[in-house]
Amino acid sequence: MGIAEIFADHAAVTARAAQELPAVLGRIVAALHECLHAGGKVLACGNGGSASDAQHLVAELVGRFRDERRALAAVTLTSDAATLTALGNDYGFERVFARQVEALARRGDVLIAISTSGNSPNVLQAAQAARSLGCTVVALTGAGGGRLAQHADLLLKAPSSTVARIQEVHSLCIHVICETLDELIRTAEKP
Repeated sequence: MGIAEIFADHAAVTARAAQELPAVLGRIVAALHECLHAGGKVLACGNGGSASDAQHLVAELVGRFRDERRALAAVTLTSDAATLTALGNDYGFERVFARQVEALARRGDVLIAISTSGNSPNVLQAAQAARSLGCTVVALTGAGGGRLAQHADLLLKAPSSTVARIQEVHSLCIHVICETLDELIRTAEKP
């Protein structure tokens, strides 16, 4: 695929996402706002590029997206090399996120589980652990949803089966979530 075709494919997938995803994005923002307003926290996980997306989301929540606001409670399960390697060594790579969910998550928290295929074993186990603890699971996947779809309370399926396009939509959706959440917080917390 040439450069022009890549841009055209990106534009087509983004246009489909703009049609298909606003309703679920609104529900995701509402779930995050409810969780954070009640004193809960957001946990996020994924592998590879999806790990970077999880870190990106958490950085925007703990820091700020655009305008100044209070820090929001969020933790990425992908960043601590010592914990990841200890858990991988002791429990296997499939448990590296689930074990952290078991340690950190509480009823009412939200897990953002990111997997382009929807079939990453460690993300699946994190989602299962989160649901067993009474957390809301938000899954970001590709068009198929994979096995993760059955473990999600809210499912955002990027309308593509191409990993790069899925990741591009996920990144855009992270910005949509953060900007919309910030606006909701500003509106809700005005004196």
